[in-house]
Amino acid sequence: MRKRFFRHVLWTPLLATAALQAHADTVTDWNLRVNALLADSQLGTPPAIRAMAIVQTAVHQAIEGLPPRVATTKPAVDAAVAMAHHSTLTQLLPGQRAGIDAAVRAALSAIPEGPAKAAGMAAGERAAAAVLAARAGDGAGAPESYRPHAAAGAYVPTALPAVPQWAQRKPWLMSGAAQFRPGPPPSLTSDQWARDYNEVKSLGERSGGRRSAEQTEAARFWAYSMPAIYHGVVRSAADQPGRDPARNARLFAAVAQAMDDAVIGVIDAKYHHHFWRPVTAIRNGDNDGHAATERVAGWAPLVDTPMHPEYPSAHSSLASAVGTVLDAEFGAGTLPALSTTSPSAKGAVRQWKRTEDLIREVSEARIHGGLHYRFSTDAGEALGRQVGRLAVERLLREAP
Repeated sequence: MRKRFFRHVLWTPLLATAALQAHADTVTDWNLRVNALLADSQLGTPPAIRAMAIVQTAVHQAIEGLPPRVATTKPAVDAAVAMAHHSTLTQLLPGQRAGIDAAVRAALSAIPEGPAKAAGMAAGERAAAAVLAARAGDGAGAPESYRPHAAAGAYVPTALPAVPQWAQRKPWLMSGAAQFRPGPPPSLTSDQWARDYNEVKSLGERSGGRRSAEQTEAARFWAYSMPAIYHGVVRSAADQPGRDPARNARLFAAVAQAMDDAVIGVIDAKYHHHFWRPVTAIRNGDNDGHAATERVAGWAPLVDTPMHPEYPSAHSSLASAVGTVLDAEFGAGTLPALSTTSPSAKGAVRQWKRTEDLIREVSEARIHGGLHYRFSTDAGEALGRQVGRLAVERLLREAP
């Protein structure tokens, strides 16, 4: 079975939704289509987040690169966006070529012929080529060489963890993968360790966990981790009256780069600290040297544990990075209602009035799902905020 960074399910029906649903402009329309293609591609979460960053950056640069005489015309913008998507997606998702070609043909056929369309198509191709060339050597294709921790002759589970080589990647915004690496998790002899251990042991257990129905629902909702769940939040903000494609392209590029760098930073920290998951710790609670951490022999989490080390929480980092960018984009008191949907919750929709509420829900969901300790979600949030601020400085504040 294919290894994935986070447990997620395919969301093939999203393809049909993307074909029917229209949004504020060509940028948000295409964002929905790309997330549908990624969901159907069976990519793991880190490669999908990387792909989305490449695509959204190319779209942003395509619009920015339009000649002044056509820069604000709809034919030029629509053609630039379509060709930026075609040129990037056919390289990133070759198995989806037929669907990509069909979507681009349909988009281009709706644009009247003329100099504006031609200029837009050329700008889209140029931007895509530049971004693909810049990211070709970013380290995503580095060989995986994880060495399992084992005593000679002793059996360990043979499924290797996900993307340990991701920490070697070149970030978009950070100076290096370790720029925002958090300090170590708390000592196993500390009060904080015992407190957070017992919290996830009590609330995150699959059978008999002391969760409310609402906490269980949220934990299952956030079991999904592909880019679509966060980009849905961004679209709910971008689909507002008065926003134009250039502004939305810049917003999606900032979010996508922040998400990709957040994953790079999280993976670096995870494999640096190599901290054990709750399912491992709780089944070995009598071996951690703390009298207050009781062992539970058959403890299992509500949500299946991802195949990578625990600390820090990647979901918390992603939510915090996205929230930081949205707050900067919309300013205090002007953020529209946020919402998104999740296939791991049968397409349920959840809503938030503030990014703080979104971030807090995501972090709590990872505890209630039995996947993370509270200190890990706190560290993930801090990392995501720092990456998000870089995206704001590099992309949003450079806006004309």
